[in-house]
Amino acid sequence: MPRAAVIANPLRVPDSAAHRAEVAAELARLGWDEPLWFDTTAEDAGVGMTRKALAEGVDLVFSSGGDGTVRACAEALMDTGVPLALLFGGTGNLLARNLGLPIGIPDAIRVGVEGETRAIDVGMLDDLPFVVMAGLGLDAAMADSTTTEAKRRIGWLAYVGGVLRHIADRPFRATIRLDGRAPIRRRARMVLVGNVGQLQGGLRLLPEAAPDDGLLDVLVLTPRTPMDWLRVVGHVVTRSKGHEPRAERYTASRVSIAVSPAVLSECDGDPVGHRGEVTVTTRPKALLLRTPRETED
Repeated sequence: MPRAAVIANPLRVPDSAAHRAEVAAELARLGWDEPLWFDTTAEDAGVGMTRKALAEGVDLVFSSGGDGTVRACAEALMDTGVPLALLFGGTGNLLARNLGLPIGIPDAIRVGVEGETRAIDVGMLDDLPFVVMAGLGLDAAMADSTTTEAKRRIGWLAYVGGVLRHIADRPFRATIRLDGRAPIRRRARMVLVGNVGQLQGGLRLLPEAAPDDGLLDVLVLTPRTPMDWLRVVGHVVTRSKGHEPRAERYTASRVSIAVSPAVLSECDGDPVGHRGEVTVTTRPKALLLRTPRETED
């Protein structure tokens, strides 16, 4: 019988015992063995546990948690040939939302077991992998100041408070080089590099981003005045395809960013420290992901 492993973040699942029983029952119904189960800890967000599961010879790994758990599983699964499947948990679940993966446990298990295996890109912020987005400035500050308790109580709306707390932060000087082209110099509020383009609440910051095109999509936000911010927000909310000078978008396979002063950075919503210089690259089709077959709704 085939066997899966589940890498679960117990802080993102309201009733861990019931969740575990439901997942095991659905897998058994589809002819799979009792899954290996690993609960993440403060010391291991899932990378080491996924590697243990691989050593046991599992056929599939389910990530059951938020974006941080997905990122940890992806880090261990890159270039292994073992696919990843996603179970919703937490408030973001941005990779699942961007790819239209099902929310309910039975449907998510079925897609994991019977779905199409799709090879997607993995971004690298220096040596840190990400599957959704990485960035410097406002997005990292927002993530850092949004508490787990706030996300638990009000969901993705908790991030709005994080944005408002940092919207008046001073801009930073940024020099951006795209695939070795001439440098772009800006006084920026945020530089975001994405593998997919949709944020919480359905906001599409990078509408042309695709997870398997071998390219990174880049957004540089440079609003200065309250009116600039209103135009930028309107541009994003209305999904306008017109040019907005304070929200510049680019594509590249390699993005070098130097900032002054050093600002907080993030990978898939997890703050990863203040950095003055980063290089973002892509590992094309490095991760196998189970998605619904094209014939499925």
